[in-house]
Amino acid sequence: MDLIDYAHVLRKNLLLLIATTLVGMGAAGGIAAAQTPTFTATTELYVSVRFGSEVASVELADGSAFARQAVLSFIDVVDSEVVLGRAEKNLDFPASTADLAKVVRASSPANTVVVEIAADDADPAHAAAIANAVGKALAETIQEDLEAPAGGGPSRINVKTIQPAPVPSIPSAPEVELMIAIGAALGLALGVTAAMLRTVLDTRIRRASDLEEATRLPILGTIGFDPDAAVRPLVVHEEPRSPKAEAFRRLRTSLQFLNVGDSPNTFLVTSSTPSEGKTYMSANIALALAETGASVVLVDADLRRPRVAQRFGVEGGAGLTDLLIGRAEFEDVIQPWGTGGLSLLASGRVPPNPSELLGSVAMEETVRALEAAFDYVVIDAPPVLVVTDATVLSRLAGVLLVAAANKVRKPELVAALRVLEGVSATVHGAVATMLPSRGPDADAYAEHLYYGEDAEIAAAPVTRGRARRGVRA
Repeated sequence: MDLIDYAHVLRKNLLLLIATTLVGMGAAGGIAAAQTPTFTATTELYVSVRFGSEVASVELADGSAFARQAVLSFIDVVDSEVVLGRAEKNLDFPASTADLAKVVRASSPANTVVVEIAADDADPAHAAAIANAVGKALAETIQEDLEAPAGGGPSRINVKTIQPAPVPSIPSAPEVELMIAIGAALGLALGVTAAMLRTVLDTRIRRASDLEEATRLPILGTIGFDPDAAVRPLVVHEEPRSPKAEAFRRLRTSLQFLNVGDSPNTFLVTSSTPSEGKTYMSANIALALAETGASVVLVDADLRRPRVAQRFGVEGGAGLTDLLIGRAEFEDVIQPWGTGGLSLLASGRVPPNPSELLGSVAMEETVRALEAAFDYVVIDAPPVLVVTDATVLSRLAGVLLVAAANKVRKPELVAALRVLEGVSATVHGAVATMLPSRGPDADAYAEHLYYGEDAEIAAAPVTRGRARRGVRA
């Protein structure tokens, strides 16, 4: 995956990322709210060296350096039993030296003679009292014990409180904003991980590029999702100026240039699995081809679940099966449709042996007779992985593999191709269907408008003059 693919995954899973980020923020906020607020109070002590009335500058410098060194030692004794014991006696609330050791800490800004003593407590007044008591106890311990002259008198080290600890008004912990920021970051990271795993584990095709990557076939066309396909399936006829109809015209152009010359223009439309829109595709491909003035016959070879007659609103009781068993002639079952060059050959009655009929010599002769009589033959076949019918028919026509976005999985496509390759079928290419019109997986043409009121639709040259001519087996 490159950066564009990663960006696509993140954009596609934007709602997931937002949700996990909000959950992370909410969880962090909840944890922060459940914690008892802690207040921190800090007092500052200034450490200096006493000198006589007359002192040289060198002695002052030495004394300042001595004080800085002494401060580092004084920090280490803040949590000692001696200092904390004195502080305990100065507090007006119970607190053991062990308790004080847990909440008191000392530090010194670099290159200074200042000692900072901080104390934490759930009660802000107690925090201030502890910090001040420990500061006072440290000063007394230094001047009366640690640095007291052996012969008596005042200590050379002077410790003075320069900033008593005030009662804090704002808790120092939990740091709600920081926790929420960390929660948001963790939630976002979780969302990104989930999005990547979802992309890796979900093998359904989402875009035309997924289909091309899975099959290594040329993409002959992309068809957007049509929510009205079940109600208005003949979009090229019923909505001729819609983007949906224009998508089929682009597909038609691709098909017209597949077989330029004298080779038969016969297309077998199939899919890997059911419900991928192959009949919808077959019907509109036939309509789009007929728009050019060419003669087209649409054959319903899905003998198990025929749909063509229903889609076009014609009688389907007699059709292909009657031809194959010799019960009818072409003129009895081929039905002209509309005012153009389209004819229909319905499936007829559902036979007990569809595969045997479709693989018979009679079927091959029927297809060859249709090729002689029509410019284009479009065959609607069953899915490849469900029954063997499409595999049997693939020896008679070039295959168009229909793949529905968000339905068919890459392993299913690969399996279907292996089946077709096993019988040396000619697979012209694939058509991506049911692509969303909006969002990161949108069909690139889905929002293009067909705006030319009198636009002429370009088409590859076809041989005309055979439209609806009598068919002879």
